Amino acid sequence: MVYAKPPFGGAEHVLNYLARYTHRVAISNHRLVAFDNQSVSFRWRDYADGGKNKIMTVAAHEFLRRFLLHVLPAGLVRIRHFGIFANRRRAAALERCRLLLGMSASADLPEIPRLRCPACSATMLIMERLTSSQLYFRSYLTWSAQRRHGDDSS
Repeated sequence: MVYAKPPFGGAEHVLNYLARYTHRVAISNHRLVAFDNQSVSFRWRDYADGGKNKIMTVAAHEFLRRFLLHVLPAGLVRIRHFGIFANRRRAAALERCRLLLGMSASADLPEIPRLRCPACSATMLIMERLTSSQLYFRSYLTWSAQRRHGDDSS
């Protein structure tokens, strides 16, 4: 009889955990800070302390022990996209597949929602998106230009 309790954090947490093993290595080189024959120092994120980055130094054999816990067992390999799903040529290869299958590229693309004018319901064309600070800066420039030219009607 096997007792299996529900996964901590739910199924999404388990999938995120497994994805780290199928798409990335256990620790990337940029996290390694220093190493010698005796110890290894690396960066880690302490989520219990507000997600702060910290540096941990452990004995070299302890680092290797921890690292080897994350090595995939035989038969379970990292996911690498190749063929039609390779990043470099994915768009062209998928388009070619659609062409060979007699499908149109727009068949699987959802329609992009369009902004409508609240007054006439016509489609609005977005010329530029501005942040609030950009709006403030532009209104200040307009105001200062009007003052320089003697138009102080605002």
